[in-house]
Amino acid sequence: MTGIIPPEDSLIEYPSEFPIKVMGKSVPEFAEVLTALVLEHDPVFDITTIESRPSKNGNYVGLTFRITATSREQLDNLYRALHGHPLVSMVL
Repeated sequence: MTGIIPPEDSLIEYPSEFPIKVMGKSVPEFAEVLTALVLEHDPVFDITTIESRPSKNGNYVGLTFRITATSREQLDNLYRALHGHPLVSMVL
C-alpha cells in the first residue's frame, strides 16, 4: 500500500486555502526560518498573512500559515518538513 489518497477520495478540494498552525519556543529566528520553509513548499505564499500569537508567559509562540494547498502530496511534505524541524514543538 502506498498511502496515496486518490484526488476523488480527498476531503480537501485543490487548490484551496489551508491553515497550518505551528508552535515552538519563542526564539528570534522562529518566524523567519519557518516562513522560508513554508515558501519552499508554497512559493506563492503571502508572508503578510502570517498570524503570530505568543504564549501567556512569552516562552512559546504560535504561527498560522494560510497556504495555497495544491495537492495532498504538497501538504504531507510540508507537514513532515515542519514537524521535523528542531525549532518546532507542534504542528496542527
